[in-house]
Amino acid sequence: MAKKKVLITVKTYPTISGKYDELVCTAGFLEDGTWIRIYPVPFRKKAYDQQYKKYDWVEIDLDKNTSDFRPESYRPHSHDTEFDILGHINTVNSWEERKKYALGNVYYNLTELIADAHNKDICTSLAVFKASSILDFTVEEVEREWDTKKIAALEKERKQMNLFKQPEDPFEVVNKLPYKFSYVLEDNQGTRSKMMIEDWEIGQLYWNCLRRHEGNEAKAVEDVRKKYFEDFAMTKDLYLFLGTTQLFHYKSKNPFMIIGTFHPKFQSQLSLF
Repeated sequence: MAKKKVLITVKTYPTISGKYDELVCTAGFLEDGTWIRIYPVPFRKKAYDQQYKKYDWVEIDLDKNTSDFRPESYRPHSHDTEFDILGHINTVNSWEERKKYALGNVYYNLTELIADAHNKDICTSLAVFKASSILDFTVEEVEREWDTKKIAALEKERKQMNLFKQPEDPFEVVNKLPYKFSYVLEDNQGTRSKMMIEDWEIGQLYWNCLRRHEGNEAKAVEDVRKKYFEDFAMTKDLYLFLGTTQLFHYKSKNPFMIIGTFHPKFQSQLSLF
């Protein structure tokens, strides 16, 4: 067990795990700029003062996740391990402080990145990637409900726990997103790829837009597209935080998915005259 100071930059949309719990994959940078993955985290079950935000500095007791071969993977020492929030990096004046950590090692070539992932001596599973161009933003319908067997097992487990302790606030599993959002992009060698976006923020944006449009899914989806394609991809200096899943890290031709975006404004060129 060792305390580590981590700048949180990634929170993926909650999933129902094979062990029948709602979990979030968190990732960020250590003080030396290297990546670290923290999983599993029952984020929404944590006390309010421990529900860290992106670009919070947190301190946490972590153990190397020995069941995960990926070198960046750590796990909280216990289910109840606390996240001590130490501070926050905002962008009120500029993005420069965030850039110091986020842009220390950027990939521009997908072939090189995937080779580093598949190389067992390197085994890169978290990376910052800069596409040469974002060609499209796609939306596909998916299953609207979580796996019924997992939900049933989760409910059974909770009932057993409640025999001993009744929670003050009964926990409800997060709604499953009914759509899969992806970028179609090209790297600096013209290699094209389609990557799914698993960021918590895109899921929350969809639900917020759906409420604003009183349940109109078409309008909600269009608003998500405007934010991620017309804004982030077209008007911002967009970088992508990428990550792999343990199951498909070596099996997939391209094992990466988008787990976060980094989108500062373009820096204006000052006139020399």
